[in-house]
This record gives sequence, C-alpha cells and structure tokens, in this order.
Amino acid sequence: MGEKDIRQRVIDTIRVLSAEAIQKANSGHPGMPLGFAPAGFILFDRFMRYNPKNPGWAGRDRFILSAGHASMLLYSLLHLYHFPLPLDEIKRFRQLKSRTPGHPEYDPEIGVEATTGTLGQGFGMGVGMALALEYLSALFDTEDITLFGDSRVFVIASDGDLMEGISYEAGSFAGHQKLDNLLVLWDDNRITIEGRTSLAWSEDVLKRFESFGWYVDCVGDVNDIEALSEAIEKALSAKGKPRFIAVRSVIGYGTGLANNPKVHGSPIGEEELRKLKEKLGFPVDREFYIPGEVMEYTRRKVEEGQKLEEEWNSKLEEYSKKYPEKYALLQKVLSGQVDESVWEKLPRFTPEKPIATRSAIGKVLEAVWEDIPFLIGGSADLGPSNKTYVAKLGDFSPENRSGRNIHYGVREHAMAAISNGMALTHLRPFAATFLVFSDYMRPALRLSALMKQPVIYIFTHDSIGLGEDGPTHQPIEHLPSLRAMPHLVVIRPADANETARAFRFALEYRDGPVALILTRQNIPVIEGLPVENLPKGAYMVKEAPDEKFVLYASGSELHIALETARLLEERGYPSSVINVPSWELFDRQTEDYRRSILNRKGRKVYIEASMPMGWEKFVGEDGIKIGVEDFGLSAPYKDLYEYFGLTPQKIVEKLLEG
Repeated sequence: MGEKDIRQRVIDTIRVLSAEAIQKANSGHPGMPLGFAPAGFILFDRFMRYNPKNPGWAGRDRFILSAGHASMLLYSLLHLYHFPLPLDEIKRFRQLKSRTPGHPEYDPEIGVEATTGTLGQGFGMGVGMALALEYLSALFDTEDITLFGDSRVFVIASDGDLMEGISYEAGSFAGHQKLDNLLVLWDDNRITIEGRTSLAWSEDVLKRFESFGWYVDCVGDVNDIEALSEAIEKALSAKGKPRFIAVRSVIGYGTGLANNPKVHGSPIGEEELRKLKEKLGFPVDREFYIPGEVMEYTRRKVEEGQKLEEEWNSKLEEYSKKYPEKYALLQKVLSGQVDESVWEKLPRFTPEKPIATRSAIGKVLEAVWEDIPFLIGGSADLGPSNKTYVAKLGDFSPENRSGRNIHYGVREHAMAAISNGMALTHLRPFAATFLVFSDYMRPALRLSALMKQPVIYIFTHDSIGLGEDGPTHQPIEHLPSLRAMPHLVVIRPADANETARAFRFALEYRDGPVALILTRQNIPVIEGLPVENLPKGAYMVKEAPDEKFVLYASGSELHIALETARLLEERGYPSSVINVPSWELFDRQTEDYRRSILNRKGRKVYIEASMPMGWEKFVGEDGIKIGVEDFGLSAPYKDLYEYFGLTPQKIVEKLLEG
C-alpha cells in the first residue's frame, strides 16, 4: 500500500471508528469527526511534536479540540496514535466512568489537554497555553538551548466556537500579543444544530481575524491533505502573528446525511454505518475493526516521540550544567513549590489604620510576587482598582515576554479562559476584577473548577460597600452562587492580615481554583485575630460563657459582629462571635470540629452583606439572617450599611426587639 493510500486508510479509520462508537452509545456528534478527520490526521501525523508514551512531556506541542462535541475525533486520534487510551474505552464512549465522556474532560494521562465542549472555551485556553509557553521561553531559553520556544499550540475550532463572544475577546488579545506559537484550524462546515450558519451568521470571519492581527489563510477542501499540509507549513513559517486557517469541510462526509444538520448531534444509524463501512472498504460484520496496517503506520510516532523527548531531556541535562541557577528556577516552576522563606516577607498589618482588603492584597503582591516565578496574572482593565499591578515586574507584551503583569483589557471572559490555559501549562495565574463581573467569567471559572485547576480569582468590590456606583456594580447574589460551585474554594477574609493568610493558602492549594473576595472600603485590622485558623474555614473569635447569642460573620462584617457582641454584652446578653471565611474549607473539617462550631447554645445569627441564601447550614432554619435581599442603591457605603440594617446598633435592635 502506497503512502497516499495508507494515509487515506488512517483517515477513513478515524471516520469509521468515530461513527461506530457514537452508534454503539446511541448518543454523540458524528458530523464533525466524519467531516474533519483529515485535519486531525494531518496535525497528529505530520506537525505535532509529542510522545504518546509520555503525554505530559514538558517539551511537547499542545492540542486543544475546542469543538468538544467532536470528542470522538480526539479519542480516535489518541487511540490510533498509541496514546494510553485502549480500544475498550472507545467502546465505552459516553458510558459511566469511562475515559471517553461525551465532551473531552481533562485527562493528561491519556493526552486530553483540557476540558472543552462549552463552545469557545478551548479557543481561549489555547491562547492561554500559547502565552504561558512564550513566558516560559523568555524565562528559561538561552541562545544555545531552547526548551520551550519550539513548542506550539494547535486548536481545532468550529463555527460555534467562533460565534461565541469569547472568541472575539481571546482572538483580539492573542493578535495584540502577537502569539505566533498558536495555530487555529477552523472547521468551516457551515452547519449548526438549527440549520445552515447563514440563518444567523454572515460576517467575514477571515477579515475579522485579519483585523485582530492574525495571519489568515483558507483551504477549499479538507480532503486535499496536500493543500492543507502546505497551508499549515506556510502558516507556521509566518512570524509575529497567531495563525488562523479556514478549512472547508462537509459535515457527515461519506454518508447519506452529508450536509444535513441532523448529523451534527445524532448517530447516523445502523444502515448508514453499514453503508459507510462498505464505501470505505471496512468489513461490515466486524465491530471496531482497525486495520493492522493503520496501527503499524502510526506506530512510527511512538519511536519518533520518544526520540523527541530524549533529545529534549539531553538538552535539559546540558542546561542543568551550564545554567544551574536557571535550572533550579525551572524546577520550582515545574513543581509549583513556594519556598517557605517567601512567607516571611508577608506584610503584617497593625490596628492603628483601617485598610481595605483589596489594598492588602496589593501589598501582599508587592512583597512576595517577585519571589514566586510561576505566578503571573493581571486584571480586566481594573488593575488600579484591584490593586493587583506591581510595576517592578514589568508588563507581558510582544517586546517583553518575561513581564509578569498581564493587561487583559475589558475582557473578563477571555481572561478566565486564558488563565485556565496558563494553569494547564505549568503556571499559577491570577485573574482580577470586581466581584459583580464574575458573571462574565462564570463559564470559564466553572471549567477551572471542573478541571480542578489552581487558578486564583481575585474579586474586589465585594458588596454594597462599593457605594456610589450603585446596584449595577454591587454584588448581592454572587457570593452564594460562587459557593454553590463544586471544587471552588471561596474565601472572604475579615481583615488585611487574614487576606495575607488567604493568599498564602491560595498559592499552596493545588486541588482547584480559589476565589478571594475582597472589600473596596477600608475596614479595621482586628487585633489578635487568629488568622492561622483560616484553613479551618470557620473559627471562634470571641467565646462568651453562657452565651445568649452566637454571631456568624465573614469578611467586612466580622468587625461589625464583634462590635454587636460588645453592645449586647453591655445589655446583659453575652455573645460569641465566629468568623466564617470559607464554607468549603469548613466542610472539610472533622465532624467533631464542625459540631463545635455549629452546635452552639446561643441564638444563632448570620451577618453578611449579601443574599442570605445557604446560611441555614450555620444558623438553622430558625436562625436570624441579617443580609441584603434586594439589589443595592447608589449612596456612600456607610449610608447603605445603615439603610440595610448592617450596623451594630441596628443589629442589636433587631435581635432584642422580640
């Protein structure tokens, strides 16, 4: 069998294997795997640098299937190119606990680089990976040894990916940053679930990306793999621009459902599968048949990949001898370890002067960021307000790839997705904005949690304490909604010192994202607050013997709770105060510890400047909830706290009125 014939045989195997797995599951999206199989083939076969036997090799290229509905395209490629994804898992497509879920889920052991499927997210993460590799290259590559500068990011995107607004945000950012290690192939099949894309979409996509500053090209037929290969070669040789290639394909190619919207998201049926096998020369009476010559042909990528990694490891060995200091720094980045000595530099705040916790995070970053080489991040155009800009560390830009401050512009959604991509590429990113704008970030934030990626979200301006900007900018429902997200640790520190402790926790925590919820307004530094207890999630701040009330509070309301307790005691009602910076961390404590916090004798009261949803877990159904149950108002924050009954005097009146 000639070279051309065997390549076509691999492509057809991808098509049949994908369609058969979807048919067996009676669920899935066969249209794109059938149509775009040649593009997946050409990337894995000719262009991508990887080692199937060690999918996590640090020097590899990255591949993101942003069009996650076409997951069987990815699974077929991984199996056929000898990644550790066995055929039995292909047969269990979309079944309980299989490694082949309906949309790809982050599984680095088998080569799935990211969780995708919510359209546009993979595109954004690809930009983040490209940014991370540029940063790593600037930090570690030398004139004679390149460790990361040769690595590239390949993304396959669909019409839907490009319709989603995040592709505009991330695409514009990538073009501005001139991320020329990124290549996106667009599956231009012009079909969505409802019909042809012309029903709702008529823009010139190539001109859009050209206006972003991308290199653009098009290929008229995905099945012309020589033309496609030539276009990719040409794109990869272009410097100073990310690359975008529109590739025309036919959804459901090779079946009687070609160009039919139904083939996007439904199995093709047993009869069509039989016809496809006959047409492509596959035995109709054998399930999941893979020609021996296909596996033999693709096996060369195993040897090739092992050789690539061995060469990279040899360079790394040479690097360790020539540049021992850089090598030691690289080990810190790859391990994500923070030297204990760094925490000795954390600022200590004293009670003499109130300070906003957003200002405290700025002072923390100023003190320790320089000593944490894998920490990189920025704000969605709110650096001066979030206090997250540290000038001495420089700006990440086309001229300065080692800059640590990232200017995202007003692009919250892309910022979160880009941060996910960086977290998936050896870095610890932070993303900062106002808490109310977490709404713009939620799809990507949710993927941080789903993938358990340690992105740090810094959300400032956390309540009605924002003041005069009014209800459009005052978060009310956001805290409970974030607390409802699995695997996201939400921390609302009570003062500046607890903010420093929360930041340390976030840097040392690796099992998922952390959201730091910080104030705009100045609040007191609480003398003697035992911030070392923050990892417990909730802890006693003031314990009164024979307590009549027990006050639970978080963040900027803890000092209000303490003053409320003092006023109550003056009236003969001894009261305990419990700080609750993190529900999620509290839930991880032992049953005995949780019982000591929850099973109190006093009347339970909750105090927090947000929607009181969920606080029943602390105060019970009969507890007194003092929060904000409607949108805020435009006024100075002290007037708002008075209006909503969040002052010590108003709280005492409410507690004693009955």
